[in-house]
Amino acid sequence: MKIGSLNADNFTVLAPLAGISNLPMRLQAKRAGCGLVYSEMISANGLVHGSAKTVQLLCSSPAEKPLAVQIFGSEPPIMADAARMVQESGADLVDINFGCAVRKILKSKAGCALMRDPLLAGRILAAVRKAVTIPLTIKIRSGWESSGTQALEIARIAQDCGVDAVAVHPRSASQGFRGSADWSVIAAVKNAVTIPVIGNGDVTAAPDALRMLTATGCDGVMVGRAAIGNPVIFSQILALAHGRPMPVPDDGQRIETMVGYLRDSVQHFGEVNACRMMRSRLCWFVKGMRNAAQFRQSIRLVDSEKEALEQIRQYAESICVQPMI
Repeated sequence: MKIGSLNADNFTVLAPLAGISNLPMRLQAKRAGCGLVYSEMISANGLVHGSAKTVQLLCSSPAEKPLAVQIFGSEPPIMADAARMVQESGADLVDINFGCAVRKILKSKAGCALMRDPLLAGRILAAVRKAVTIPLTIKIRSGWESSGTQALEIARIAQDCGVDAVAVHPRSASQGFRGSADWSVIAAVKNAVTIPVIGNGDVTAAPDALRMLTATGCDGVMVGRAAIGNPVIFSQILALAHGRPMPVPDDGQRIETMVGYLRDSVQHFGEVNACRMMRSRLCWFVKGMRNAAQFRQSIRLVDSEKEALEQIRQYAESICVQPMI
């Protein structure tokens, strides 16, 4: 998949998931064959005003390339400055969030609020396009209502401003993540613009990605919640796309993936912070497995990498798996 000057390895994309699409998760997706990974959304104001916690979100690794970094905000000069910082950090692509429907973001006139202010949207896109030379994309929803009219308008404005691709999550702002994604909106946007269109929404398993490609004609498929604790979905999508048998990880492979995520998180966040996160996040990897409730209980208070690995080892033994720890 080609986006401006960027050539992604394939058409699969990891979605920007707030608080989740951090470096350890992105590395998992890349190891599973994902063509392009997006960061979680990052505040343009936080970057420009030097918030250490916000700037830390730009940390990357050569192993995850190519990397897209998503920013949000509503002031054209600040968005332009933030985009320059993203480019200077070594990111391969900058994305602007037009889809977040969280009340706090909407009150600041950012996220999906931009979809009902096409004039401001155009000013932001023009400013950011002028500020950076790397590819520029946007991620949108259907709009404030489900017809997709606003999606078409914003997609056309984006193309006119020099945006290189648009990702479409065809749910309205009021839907949040409820109800069904209307893939016909993706198809309508694809028919309305000549730049690449990435489809997103209701890809819960690998076959859904192939159905989306066929139903909408989109150029790429973005996977979000279905990839949480299940990065193999990218390998599965690519296998199906090339007519190969879909790989299905056994319990041992799933535990190895969990261990890798733990170790990447400790390296990136430090042991104390990582282990606090692991108290809930390791549960992602045992969904649907035997004795999962027991494991969830056992990791509630882990406070060291050693302790977390020991709980994983005990869990593995309880399901008759010899872990590579």
